[in-house]
Amino acid sequence: MSRANRSVEELYGEAKGGRRLALGRLLTMVERGGVDAESIGELANPDVGKAHIVGITGAPGAGKSTLTGQLVALLTVAGRRPAVLAVDPSSPLTGGAILGDRIRMDDIGGGSSSSESAAGAGSARPETAFIRSMATRGHSGGLALAVPLAVRLFDAMGYDPVIIETVGVGQVEVDVVGAADTAVVVVTPGMGDAVQANKAGLLEVADVFVVNKADRPGANDVRRDLELMLDLSHVTGQEEVGGHRPPIVMSTALDGTGADSVWAAVEEHLLFLNDSGRRLDRRHHRIRTEIRALMEQALGRRIDDAMNSTMGIDLVAQVEDGSRSPTAASAQLLDRLLGPQ
Repeated sequence: MSRANRSVEELYGEAKGGRRLALGRLLTMVERGGVDAESIGELANPDVGKAHIVGITGAPGAGKSTLTGQLVALLTVAGRRPAVLAVDPSSPLTGGAILGDRIRMDDIGGGSSSSESAAGAGSARPETAFIRSMATRGHSGGLALAVPLAVRLFDAMGYDPVIIETVGVGQVEVDVVGAADTAVVVVTPGMGDAVQANKAGLLEVADVFVVNKADRPGANDVRRDLELMLDLSHVTGQEEVGGHRPPIVMSTALDGTGADSVWAAVEEHLLFLNDSGRRLDRRHHRIRTEIRALMEQALGRRIDDAMNSTMGIDLVAQVEDGSRSPTAASAQLLDRLLGPQ
């Protein structure tokens, strides 16, 4: 059998055996979706549940990729096997920005890119990090399905931690990072990005704040303002009943200053999750979210079929001529799909 025609099962077995090229091809299948992605999910399912999932986000230019690269270097030196999934939901064509992010991470983290040319030889040490970029070409629905499956695939392959890095501070990023065990929000002097994060709701999901570029003027002002935001938020109330108040860590990712403190804060949060039992709650939330996304995709296909059926075309025409309302038409189609409600 030619290498191009290997089955999903064979690729999965090779990836479990440490062949990085096979894992890269499985991730490509995950990104494309469809039957192969579903098969990968079935194969990975018995092997998941061990990795610490860490989400890192912040405004463009905050230094997330550089910080992630420093953390990767730190973890690999310590003998860990981190995997990084760099997610760009806004890259419709080339994914250029996210590929630049991966280059920056590679430069710091030891050149452990998951590109097939780099991974093809399969010669990297077992402890080497695996860095993968993923663009959804503008479809947030694809992001909702591909990211959790890619994370579970990394988990199944023994990578720990699995770091998800997103490119911005929009609702998609909130959804992705909010599903992680530990959410890290990176801000910089100037506070514009911190305010943007606040508007997007990231302050509510953050477990660790990082004030990056701490050597620049205004870094201490950012820290002070974040402390004030936390004092005014519901997080303080959680702290009073044994919750976790997000620490604020200062760093200069360009030279690695503070990277060890950032990871110490992440590890401290993991201990809190384990001791409090809340890690199970987050895993439960992740699973529910993934199942819901899969159901929405399946229902979306059925809705498209119903809209394109003779009945759907007739109902659209009736709405157009004013003989039926959109509400009545949708109710009739829903009855056909789901039965009377």
